[in-house]
Amino acid sequence: MAKIGFIGGGNMAEALVTGLITSGAVKNADIMVSDALAKRLEHMKSAHGVETTGDNKKLAGKSDIVILSVKPNTIKKVVTELKSAITNKKILVSIAAGIPTSLITKALGKKNAKIVRVMPNTPALVLAGASALYCTPALNAKERESVRKIFESVGIAYIVDDEKLMDAVTGLSGSGPAFVSMFVEALADGGVKMGLPRDMSLMLAAQTVFGTAKMIIENQTHPAELKDKVSSPGGTTIEGIHELESGGFRANVISAVEAAAYRSRELSKEGK
Repeated sequence: MAKIGFIGGGNMAEALVTGLITSGAVKNADIMVSDALAKRLEHMKSAHGVETTGDNKKLAGKSDIVILSVKPNTIKKVVTELKSAITNKKILVSIAAGIPTSLITKALGKKNAKIVRVMPNTPALVLAGASALYCTPALNAKERESVRKIFESVGIAYIVDDEKLMDAVTGLSGSGPAFVSMFVEALADGGVKMGLPRDMSLMLAAQTVFGTAKMIIENQTHPAELKDKVSSPGGTTIEGIHELESGGFRANVISAVEAAAYRSRELSKEGK
């Protein structure tokens, strides 16, 4: 079984560790975590029974798959530190937003390095994430699938063949939780405006979004079909839809994803 090492023991790393152990994909004995904070290491060890260390090079040496769960502005420094420990047999996975594989390859100084760039999102913290992966050509099909399964343990995961698509993923599922949160908040505010208590309104709004998403995923139903089923002729729902469309609702959502994707592209260029 592959040994998996996490450099950085923050929330996303813990979500992945939880998913891997809970799903049975990996045993806790095959997971190692490094972090600069001793308290964080103590927590990961006591809560999940994984091996911990404060030495990144030691972790890289003992792991088959090394996952970089550190801030984007520290990636180059961490990768440079790992140079001697990352052989061509090891897989290096980065979940740092906006960091292209070319930057990591350059920092490693190895042209045929096995590098995977991943864009996870925050719902991974409740094992309901949506991730996309780009793998450099050095990885074979089995290795690509082994990395995908890591992120499938906390939700769904897709592999894209063109790294440029990672910017679109960032704009959609990476930034999407913020957009959806704003919609839930606005939906709840509407309920409050019409007289509902705040706590009830918020829970009704959140459950409505959750339930609708579940219907789309589990029944493979197109959103337009669900919308039409609720929209009776001359009824309340179609009146509300008209109001949303008059304010450019769908156009604004599309523009938000587009803007976030363009910003991700800019950050990728700045990181090179």
